[in-house]
Amino acid sequence: DETYEPLFVDAVVSNPPYSQNWEPPEPGEDIRFEYGIAPKSKADFAFLLHGYFHLKQDGGVMAIVLPHGVLFRGNAEGTIRKALLEEGAIDTVIGLPANIFFNTSIPTTVIILKKNRTNRDVYFIDASKEFDKGKNQNIMTDAHIEKILQAYKSREDMDKFAHLASFEEIVENDYNLNTVSYTHLRAHE
Repeated sequence: DETYEPLFVDAVVSNPPYSQNWEPPEPGEDIRFEYGIAPKSKADFAFLLHGYFHLKQDGGVMAIVLPHGVLFRGNAEGTIRKALLEEGAIDTVIGLPANIFFNTSIPTTVIILKKNRTNRDVYFIDASKEFDKGKNQNIMTDAHIEKILQAYKSREDMDKFAHLASFEEIVENDYNLNTVSYTHLRAHE
């Protein structure tokens, strides 16, 4: 309705349902989707854009868990990813191990977004090997989580684990955010 006032928050933490069907609005109909409209068969970026929209302009931070495919799928999702990268909204991408969540064995990722960043670099962490094998699902221990947190805080390159990629590297890689493309296949100085 016309009296709706959106809520803007300091932080958003989200683990939405993966690749859910949805009914998207027409382009330009909903200001939350100014970067593009997620496809009908995969609402992943709709959830991401909804949360990002509700961040405060002065330093709002969002962490969202999504299926690994959002890092490299093309078409509408590629368009949205490119727009967010060009704005500098994507701060960090953390690739998680497969089979760590109930009800799905697919690999997932945590994407950290920030409002009004002053640069467009992205820090990549490949935590896909940071788990202990469990009977029914893999387990991330406190030590695994601590290693990820220490890397995140330092934003330093770590061989086959973490890399701070310049915006130029990301453009050169056609806006693909697959963590392995940056942490394993790039020569680090």
